[in-house]
Amino acid sequence: MTASPPSFQPLSSASLQDRYGRTVDYLRVSVTDKCDLRCTYCMPRRFRGFEEPEHWLTFDEIERVVAAFVRMGTRRVRLTGGEPLLRRGLPELAGRLSALPGMEDLSLTTNGTQLARQAHALRAAGVRRLNVSLDSLRADCVQAITGSDCLQPVLDGLHAARDAGFERIKINMVPLEGVNVQDIEAMAQWCMNEGFVLRLIEAMPMGETGRAARGLALGPLLAQLQPRLGLLPAIEPLGGGPARYWRNPATGFTLGLITPMSQHFCATCNRVRLSVDGTLYLCLGQEDRVELRPLLRAGCSDAELEAALRAAIDRKPERHDFLARPEKIVRFMSMTGG
Repeated sequence: MTASPPSFQPLSSASLQDRYGRTVDYLRVSVTDKCDLRCTYCMPRRFRGFEEPEHWLTFDEIERVVAAFVRMGTRRVRLTGGEPLLRRGLPELAGRLSALPGMEDLSLTTNGTQLARQAHALRAAGVRRLNVSLDSLRADCVQAITGSDCLQPVLDGLHAARDAGFERIKINMVPLEGVNVQDIEAMAQWCMNEGFVLRLIEAMPMGETGRAARGLALGPLLAQLQPRLGLLPAIEPLGGGPARYWRNPATGFTLGLITPMSQHFCATCNRVRLSVDGTLYLCLGQEDRVELRPLLRAGCSDAELEAALRAAIDRKPERHDFLARPEKIVRFMSMTGG
């Protein structure tokens, strides 16, 4: 990466705040929109309209954008996709990002299929925490949701990640009516035995697949699970995202809920998303975006890049439109970056 002239180095480390007073200190970075699975709530089974590789941000460009965010107070960065482990050389990028002055927490969201062979390299590169998508422990159910017989590779990846010494491993499960709701308690028991955190996530109406998913409001499920699993509200936070947590003090099992539909958290939203082609998405449920790739490839200075980011954050919408206009977002989740 070519350094900018000294005169263009940032003079202020003031935090990024939007017009509603929210501090943006969490950046999610998609390193690819490609995925080796086709989860029913994420991407159509026959979808092939992926971004052309020449439009992908290079590792130098990603590092430059992340470094600018970190200089302005962003402390948490999560690598996402598509499936991020399909991006060749990802541990190299992780090492570069984790070494940035001011970076406090580098994490990764993955479907786990490629994790067994990369877990140790990622941990050595500075990735601290993992979120792994797994919607059931039944192989037939996993295949029905993902379109692939991938349960065993995911389980192998999780065991490799635990062996590699990751600080905290979270299992992301999307409950779908008539599909896997009956598997939640078995998943909770398994996570308790394995030492994993279980997070339930409401499906969002992103693209035609998201709108067709039979997602559930999680409040009634929580009411059922609390007495059965001995859960009490957790005091300590478990990351920089929107999940709310409950914990069994006797077993240590922790359950998290992410409720963008039934109990949205827009008033405290602290994140933006950088897609693989350099588009900065300011909200999952709106179309507000800023194209950074043309600016980067035109040779902008660090000061110009930071000014563009501050202007972008000032445009961050107050809230999503998933409830009022569910048809508004036509892009799939994988296109935005998790």
